[in-house]
Amino acid sequence: MDVADSLVIVESPAKAKTIGKYLGSKFIVKASMGHIRDLPKSQIGVEVDNDFEPKYITIRGKGSILKELRDASKKVKKVYLAADPDREGEAIAWHLAHYLEIDEKDACRVVFNEITKQAVKDAFKSPRPIDMDLVNAQQARRVLDRLVGYKISPLLWKKVKKGLSAGRVQSVAVKLIYDRENEISAFIPEEYWSITAHLIKEKATFEAKFHSLNGVKKELTSEEDVKAVLALMASEDFVVGEVKEKERLRNPSPPFITSSLQQEAARKLNFRASKTMQIAQQLYEGVDLGKEGTVGLITYMRTDSPRISPIAQEEAREYIVGKYGDKFMPDTPRVYTKKNANAQDAHEAIRPTSILRDPDSVKAFTSKDQFRLYKLVWERFVASQMSSAVLDTMTVDLGNGPVVFRANGSKLKFAGFMKVYVEGNDDGTTDEDKLLPALTAGDDVKSNQIDPKQHFTQPPPRFTEARLVKTLEELGIGRPSTYAPTLETIQKRNYVAMEEKKFIPTELGELVIQLMEEFFPEILDAEFTANMEGDLDHVEEGTQNWVNVIGDFYKSFEVRLNFAEEEMKEIEIKDEPSDEVCDKCESPMVYKMGRFGKFLACSGFPNCRNTKPIVKDTGVHCPKCAEGQIVERRSKKGRMFYGCNLYPGCDYVSWDKPVAKPCPSCGGMMIEKKVKGEIQYHCTACTHSENVEDVEEAAE
Repeated sequence: MDVADSLVIVESPAKAKTIGKYLGSKFIVKASMGHIRDLPKSQIGVEVDNDFEPKYITIRGKGSILKELRDASKKVKKVYLAADPDREGEAIAWHLAHYLEIDEKDACRVVFNEITKQAVKDAFKSPRPIDMDLVNAQQARRVLDRLVGYKISPLLWKKVKKGLSAGRVQSVAVKLIYDRENEISAFIPEEYWSITAHLIKEKATFEAKFHSLNGVKKELTSEEDVKAVLALMASEDFVVGEVKEKERLRNPSPPFITSSLQQEAARKLNFRASKTMQIAQQLYEGVDLGKEGTVGLITYMRTDSPRISPIAQEEAREYIVGKYGDKFMPDTPRVYTKKNANAQDAHEAIRPTSILRDPDSVKAFTSKDQFRLYKLVWERFVASQMSSAVLDTMTVDLGNGPVVFRANGSKLKFAGFMKVYVEGNDDGTTDEDKLLPALTAGDDVKSNQIDPKQHFTQPPPRFTEARLVKTLEELGIGRPSTYAPTLETIQKRNYVAMEEKKFIPTELGELVIQLMEEFFPEILDAEFTANMEGDLDHVEEGTQNWVNVIGDFYKSFEVRLNFAEEEMKEIEIKDEPSDEVCDKCESPMVYKMGRFGKFLACSGFPNCRNTKPIVKDTGVHCPKCAEGQIVERRSKKGRMFYGCNLYPGCDYVSWDKPVAKPCPSCGGMMIEKKVKGEIQYHCTACTHSENVEDVEEAAE
């Protein structure tokens, strides 16, 4: 029987299980269960006067794991550290090397971008020393975040309220949400109008929009403008003027990087960023495929490079030709480059480890969510290597006296990559053919109806998780590993809440941002934070010293701290009286600021600890008990939902917003739904549905 002579340490048991099957009996594979050392929670843990030396301690609860790893290391000739291939993974390897007394200059570090048999075996052929530049980049980020958090937070406790905290990347994210809310509040809608002609040509119907007057493009800003245009129209007949037809190419999206995966999973699968990363981690670490054994299905999921390996590219091209035919493969392989100058290029894009494992072949071995995310990754990657789609577009001008309407149409001539996958968008609209009939200059066209409509400009939208991740990426703030934790942290700290899947700042968040703006503006400055990310990247590249980077930051930061200590006034958050009376002791109730905004609490606290949520009446009767009213509530995670006010007597709940208007068909309760970017009302009792605009017009 073979005796193991090497120990391999990874972060998780799932990864250990997959790798263990590839390496055989000569290797013992064990898991560290993530980080083994960190800065202490009870103190700042950074010696500012000693070149910012971190004071690491063993993480509570890791003692037995470390003992097991140390005992195992003494029984083998060689220890390999195979944590993930990024800053965090390198830091974990370095901490393990320190604990197990392994020389960091020894060839003890093994990295692989995908957990497949070939990739793992190749990695063990070329172990390397621990990369201290990577380690120092991680240490610098950790120390920087600790200095900001542990220096500002006590100040906020002292001056405002105990339990408040501040963070570096998180504060910028909250500031973006706060600024967007202010934009929305300050937004003044502007009126504009459109005129749509519903036209018919030889039984084919189509639409055209008012475009120009006497050859000059004209905007309609009032009803008077519309009346003036309509008065100039000679009849209901239109004459076809200029007809433009051209062929347009549409190129596929690049394969996923971390941020685009999070955005698309939010749009198409309704996944939170944290859920996307959790499932991606499972797909990366390995899934048991029955006879094939445990296999990593996707490459490493923390990356900001769209690059793919030549081998994967060639495999994709062969698959595309075999599955779809030669015309679906471009003449030359598609090469994608990073958009952001600060993006790292250490890892490939997120792709299947083998394109031959199509989604259907793994469906029986994966959970529902694993399958859906894998399908998204697989389809995006295949499409990224396919031919462009070809669309025939048509623009037609139709004249009526001096008035010109314009009709636009398009038809998919060749699907190309769109046969497999089309990227989603934030407004939920989809690509559909908009066909026009055959039209030639001089043709007469009749109108069925001329439809003027009033519109108002809309404020900028609140941030969804997808929009916020995209914005942080575009600003160069954070890195692939930080997006999901940042979104989680700002909610846990109660600075933002989710309303209809969009972020809104809480009163607590607004208060902290206002104080930070006054005393620590650079922490909230997106450009400053992006430049700091760039400095951390330079540390990783070995071109900057991490102590100098932190030292340069701390000089001005310390001045700000001292100024804030002297000048920041103590703020007393007073309880706001309400008209409510406590139903337990009959004392008046007051509004208090809590995790998800305000709530009602008894003024007799601590003798009476009664609290009540503030509920908003929707004006809709409960469809279940018919006695209660449907009110807005918040879940423990801050998500808005709707329930009966007679709970627990009636347990009716719904995520969908009820409409204060009965169904015109059956009298049942209507709810609000977003379909293809438009708000619709749907009956919960029958199949009736209607667009909101149609309802509003009928009411007028």
